[in-house]
Amino acid sequence: MAVAQAAESPLEQFEIIRLVEMDLGGVDVSFTNSSLWMVIAVAVVTFLLTFAMRKRAMVPGRAQSIAELSYEFVASMVRDNVGSGGRRYFPFIFTLFMFILFSNLLGLVPFSFTPTSHIIVTFAMAIVVFIGVTVIALVKHKHRFFTLFLPQGIPVALAPMLIVIELISYLARPITLSLRLFANMMAGHTLLKVFGGFVVALGILGFAPLAVTVALFALEIIVAFLQAYVFAVLSALYLNDALHLHH
Repeated sequence: MAVAQAAESPLEQFEIIRLVEMDLGGVDVSFTNSSLWMVIAVAVVTFLLTFAMRKRAMVPGRAQSIAELSYEFVASMVRDNVGSGGRRYFPFIFTLFMFILFSNLLGLVPFSFTPTSHIIVTFAMAIVVFIGVTVIALVKHKHRFFTLFLPQGIPVALAPMLIVIELISYLARPITLSLRLFANMMAGHTLLKVFGGFVVALGILGFAPLAVTVALFALEIIVAFLQAYVFAVLSALYLNDALHLHH
């Protein structure tokens, strides 16, 4: 009975499965189901954008329009939040947005896997953003970078406390950035699994949970887009801080 209940657990979908076991100097670098779906997400984005832009028609078709809208959407976001100085970092923000978006969306396909439902994946992306913008700020501003932790016009007596608060807030960025994406993906997929289980268990009487499941699925599509956007826009805002030292 315990085995049956474990098999029906809504958390089972988040289990990491080693597909190809590999060991590198005592470190487990196995190719897992999470790795596979990240590769699939990259492959799907690459194929769709390449396919959409293969003709580069003056009057774009449906596929080309979607590709151009995606490009302009992220370009506008970077322009609005970073300014002209963020143009050189657009490829990174665009890649980040598209990877997260398609990882989220592909995770809604039955029997698939959602890499962004794991904190290690979202934290890895967040720490790359955090280290990247910190390095950019240090290279551009050198010692002036540390003025980011001391807002202008602050009384000297309050400076020690505010420096600590600002430093903690800055160091917490990768944690909050990764937790937001991970928590939303995990919670949404867990709810879908729970209500999907009700539909199967109730059979012909499962109309109500089926309606809820369909509504949740539609909501998850919106959440998939919103979480990709939030991650990308916050990354752009952190980049803006690094370039302009905004407090």
